[in-house]
Amino acid sequence: MANPEILPPIQTDAPPQPPRSTIFRGPDGIRAGWRVLMFFALMGVLAVFLFTILRFTTKGNISVSQLTPLGLGLSEGAIFLLAAIPALIMARIERRNFGQYGLPARFAFRQDFWNGALIGFLAITACLFGIFALHGFRITGMGIHGATIVSATAAWGATFVMVGLAEEFMFRGYLQFTFTTGMGFWPAAILLSALFGLAHSGNPGESKSGLVAVVLFGLLFCLFLRRTGNLWLAVGFHAGWDWGQTFFYGVPDSGIPAFHNLFNSAFNGPRWLTGGSVGPEASIFTPIVLGIIATWFSRAYRLNRYPVSGIKTQESVSRQSSVLSTDH
Repeated sequence: MANPEILPPIQTDAPPQPPRSTIFRGPDGIRAGWRVLMFFALMGVLAVFLFTILRFTTKGNISVSQLTPLGLGLSEGAIFLLAAIPALIMARIERRNFGQYGLPARFAFRQDFWNGALIGFLAITACLFGIFALHGFRITGMGIHGATIVSATAAWGATFVMVGLAEEFMFRGYLQFTFTTGMGFWPAAILLSALFGLAHSGNPGESKSGLVAVVLFGLLFCLFLRRTGNLWLAVGFHAGWDWGQTFFYGVPDSGIPAFHNLFNSAFNGPRWLTGGSVGPEASIFTPIVLGIIATWFSRAYRLNRYPVSGIKTQESVSRQSSVLSTDH
């Protein structure tokens, strides 16, 4: 029987080696700290441009003595652009999809958003009902009438959607994603929630208890983000709470009264109950309501859908796929 012909060994190319780690780059690309600095640098350049335009178009006439849809919408729209445009640039640099930063377009204004809006409105309603039960809150009458109700409802609705988009993406979008790659999800969430509270400290009429509530809101929104994998439920909750507080019930937000609110309301009682100059956000009932929501949500949404570890760039994923295909 003839011996089978011995074939020469198949020559394969050596698998590509991962880039060498340096102070600037890790195994998955630019290190988190440098990416954050680049993001802030882009924000700084854009801020000069945007706020110059904002001041020119409004002639410096935006007043904080009263909340209006136009004034609030312009300022929050500028904040959203200030966070979103640098994030889009960073997405190209990092070879990532913009949706990874918390606002995937395929989930925009779908079930999570509307669930969040309903929960947010019910949450402010529960808080005010608690104050009412202890004789600290009452509705005194209608604030607007006729066709103004329709236009004001729509204007405030659109405005508070923009508020939700701006504040959620600024504090829980690109920065949450990037800090998570460097320090983990909850350390990043605590840091950014503290900064979220600090950003509200300049509001007229703000208090320490009100700032604590803002931090708690931030942590709750981070819980929403971790369990749903995106910011749309948090955006909806943010919009629903603010719309109910400012427009529907007409109560102060950080001491600032609303314009064209649906109902007129009055408070009477100690600061711990009513929130004092801040409004119901500083009431003892706000952390209670937020705690109940966090407990319920943790049980209803048990899976963590946010990529809290092993977040990789498309470049590193492609490199890994190339290595695996070579090995096989």
